[in-house]
Amino acid sequence: MTYSKWQLVSLVLLRLTIGWHFLYEGVIKLYNPYWSAKGYLLSAEGSIKPFFGWLSSDSMIGLVNAGNIGLTLLVGSTLLLGIFTRIGALVGCVLLLMFYLAHPPLHGYAASTMGGSYWIVNYNLVEMAGLLVIIGFPTSQFFGLDNLVGRRKQNKG
Repeated sequence: MTYSKWQLVSLVLLRLTIGWHFLYEGVIKLYNPYWSAKGYLLSAEGSIKPFFGWLSSDSMIGLVNAGNIGLTLLVGSTLLLGIFTRIGALVGCVLLLMFYLAHPPLHGYAASTMGGSYWIVNYNLVEMAGLLVIIGFPTSQFFGLDNLVGRRKQNKG
């Protein structure tokens, strides 16, 4: 399929803005010695609250914190650099799904009023939809390091 220049630029801008958001969140957490996911996990609601409680346990929280920081940095980097973007976007979807499930924006839950007045759809779900769009379109082959890797393979072949 061929895409117009405007379509490609729009998709790349979507990828870059989501990538920046992930990278920023990872860097902020990395350089804040007081940051921990523990409070967020302990305030989880919904049917899988016990799972998030287990993740916040003393035996798990170090791994969860390191994983959260590492994976947000990974997702942000892959999306910004345009390399392995589909893998990065998929990992980002999993992270956002976990954030969504920990605080579902449903009637009767505190998350339904966090950061606005949400019902079913919140910013985690919107960003996840954006990542699904990125998975479906090869934007990194238009603008990103995947484009350079692809050209190098073509020259060798």
